[in-house]
This record gives sequence, structure tokens and C-alpha cells, in this order.
Amino acid sequence: MIHPPRLKKGDTIGVIAPAGPPDRTRLQKAISFFLNMGLCVQLGKHIDKRNGYLAGTDSERLEDLQDMITNPAIKAIVFARGGYGCARITPYIDFACIKKQPKIFWGYSDITYLHTAIRQRTGLITFHGPMLASDIGNDDFDYLSARMFEQLFQPTTYTYTEEISPLHVIAEGNANGELVGGNLSLLVSSLGTPFEIDTTNRLLLLEDIGEEPYRIDSMLNQLKLAGKLETAAGIILGDFADAKPKVTPSLPLDKVFDDYFRKLDIPVISGFKIGHCMPHIAIPLGVEACLSSYDKKLIAKPGVQ
Repeated sequence: MIHPPRLKKGDTIGVIAPAGPPDRTRLQKAISFFLNMGLCVQLGKHIDKRNGYLAGTDSERLEDLQDMITNPAIKAIVFARGGYGCARITPYIDFACIKKQPKIFWGYSDITYLHTAIRQRTGLITFHGPMLASDIGNDDFDYLSARMFEQLFQPTTYTYTEEISPLHVIAEGNANGELVGGNLSLLVSSLGTPFEIDTTNRLLLLEDIGEEPYRIDSMLNQLKLAGKLETAAGIILGDFADAKPKVTPSLPLDKVFDDYFRKLDIPVISGFKIGHCMPHIAIPLGVEACLSSYDKKLIAKPGVQ
């Protein structure tokens, strides 16, 4: 795996919207957050564009991403928001340039598609963490979530225990492996494409928002039938926000999880505050990590060098 270089004060980060259009007020508030960290911020030239539910045309969003990738002055690319649209531009990304000039990529939700493609095409470690207009620019953005950015300035071993949130063991075990995954619906959408998620001997993170239990059931079943669950070394269940059923009767979400994970011979733990939630704990993807049900702990190696 390739570790991106760490940030230092005075560095410039690039901010773009490769999927949905960001709210400008929240975006501007979030920019102040990075300026207060001693960083400079450069916005993509098309970040204010609108094309229905997309932040500009595919060519405009791709151009902003490519500009940030090729610009040696940009040390990190922090995405403004998710939504939908990354998969439309992923086949045209210059992965060779990313590998030649590695830098930090930070985001989540629809950015899961980019995380998976970049890691599997280049070996670069990326970061699953809060974004500008989705999180940082909101009034409820908290101190713990803000501290997650410290790992970009100093190589830091990542440790998640019940000091952060209650954790629930679904299946017992200890496992080591490369930490991968992200948004469940995006991982499912990668199946059958050149960017299909590889879970073999890896610790798989899953999270989502706004999906009813039957929809989560359907997506987990698709991962199961595609052989992505039983080949994993362990499974980390992050936050599943707004997962309440809109119609009854319905299976409760914990019953859905039990159906798919209880009998797996690997550690499976739920309750991680990772995803569309607050606090929003950021983690590096692609690093070696350890998941233990006995200690109720996730430990991951540093993401930067």
C-alpha cells in the first residue's frame, strides 16, 4: 500500500464536488474550519455548477478532480459532499497520476466508489471521513469529529473502543486484514463492474443512510450471493441512520444483521459511529487493521507517512 505524505501547516487542500451540488453557506463555513487549522483552500473551478442532482456535467466534475490530482501544490483532496455521481466519472480518472503523485483523498458516502477504485487501481490509502457541506459546515459538527483531522498531520495509530460508543458483538473472533469498504449501497453498485469491491481476507466496513430494513436486507443478500461476506476476515458495522421502516410489518434492523452475520465464522461488531452520524469518526482505508470481539476493539495502522 502507498501512504500519502502527511499535511503540514501552510499546505493547500483542494475542495471539489464530484457528485451532488454542495450548499454554498455550509461550504463557506467549513472552509473557515480548514483555514483555522493553518491550511490554505483551493476550490474547484466548477464547484458552483448545477446539473440537476449533479454538481455540474460529468466533464466539469471530472475536470475539477483531474486538476486537483495533477496539481503538485495540492496536498489533499477533501470532498464537499456525496450524493450521487462519482461512478459516472470513475472510469476516466488518471489513476497512473494518482500513483505517481500520491496525496490525501478524504470523504465518504458516494465517495466510497472513488475510495474503492483508487485503492484497487493504485494501492493508495484514502480516508473515510466527514466532508465540508455534509458535516463540517453544520451546527452540530462536534469536537471529536473535528479531532479526526489530526491524523493527517501526524502518523497516528487508530483505536476505536467503547469509550467512543457502545459496541455490539454479533459474531465472535479476532481478525487482521486490510480495512476496506464504506457505504453499503455504493459497494453493491460496484458489483459486476471493473471497480468491484474485493473483500477477500479484508476487514469490511459497512454503513448507510435512509435505507429501510428490507432494502438493507436486499443489499446484504446481494453481497452474500456475490461471495463478499464469507470471504471477508471481519465485518465492521458503522451507522445506519434513518433506517426505520416506513411501512409495517417489518423486520427490525438488528434481526436483519443477525440473519446475515450471526453464523459467519469471523468477528462482526456493530455500533461504530462511522458514517452519516455525529460524532463522525474518520478512518483510513487500505491500512492493516485488527478487529477483536473479545476486546470490542478496532485498531488500525496510520494512514499517512
